[in-house]
Amino acid sequence: MDTNNLLNNLVTAVLVIDANLKPCFANAAAEQLLAVANHKLLELCLPDLYQFLGVEASILRDAVKSNQGITVNTAPLITLDGQHHTIDLTLVPIEDKQNLSLLELRQVDQQRRIHQQLNMDAQQQAAQYLVRNLAHEIKNPLGGLRGAAQLLSRELTSPDLKEFTHLIIEQADRLRNLVDRLLGPQMPTQHAEHNIHQVVQKVLKLVELTLPANITIKRDYDPSLPDILMDHDQLQQAVLNIVQNAVQALEKTGGEISIKSRTQHQVTIGTQRYKMVLTLSIIDNGPGIPPELMDTLFYPMVTGREDGSGLGLSIAHNIARLHGGRIDCVSAPGHTEFIITLPLQLQ
Repeated sequence: MDTNNLLNNLVTAVLVIDANLKPCFANAAAEQLLAVANHKLLELCLPDLYQFLGVEASILRDAVKSNQGITVNTAPLITLDGQHHTIDLTLVPIEDKQNLSLLELRQVDQQRRIHQQLNMDAQQQAAQYLVRNLAHEIKNPLGGLRGAAQLLSRELTSPDLKEFTHLIIEQADRLRNLVDRLLGPQMPTQHAEHNIHQVVQKVLKLVELTLPANITIKRDYDPSLPDILMDHDQLQQAVLNIVQNAVQALEKTGGEISIKSRTQHQVTIGTQRYKMVLTLSIIDNGPGIPPELMDTLFYPMVTGREDGSGLGLSIAHNIARLHGGRIDCVSAPGHTEFIITLPLQLQ
């Protein structure tokens, strides 16, 4: 059995380090956790691979030299790209190799994130079910109201009276459009292979037409990402909704929106485990999302803006779900990040 291949399929980050804390092996999960490519991982010492770790490097170094083991639970880790993690750290000496130890870094927030996603999906589906039923109940009488106004308009000869029937028809159409937006896409559509960067570029081309001068957009793409099966128009709508939210968050203060694409290994979406996924992050350095909105952020009609409809994120979440993916959000003052995660079909 190929040991390297076996270790690369683990969810836990595994590194083999020497007495100088220099890795001589790192599996795919370690690359993913530390957000550092394997060749660079093996060139640097462990303390150079993160911004902060809740265990002193000197403690790890002494443990390796003395062939002792260490276990630290719920240690904070901040990677070089600024991501915050909570990990369980285990250092175990390798018996037949002097001054070499096996270092395991296991993310303990993974299970919590999975539980939160399953809970959010269940609540989202319940909300969507309620909205769909309510929308159908509205559309039936609305159609009758519009039809009656059309018939009445044909019988009227006075332009002043016809103006009222036209107003009824206009408002009925507006309500019907709102209901249709509430319903959003409900069933998977025909998917074809497209590149996610083509989708993003079309969105940015639309957004940049009316982009305020005090907002800049930064692109940070992984050019090696393969094409994926998608409904091009639906995903374009999902990305557009999130980018427009970022623009609106920065309108008054100005700032930067960063679009970042990456791959991740061994990711669970719902109850399905994927060897590799695509992640598209839309990041802004605006004021952040109010904490009281975070738990219901993707519900229909939930918004923090007076003129907002509260449908953009709900529709984006539903589109990601129809593609077998998910959307996560991390927000604090100065950093709001929406992460669209989509499975990659490996050959």
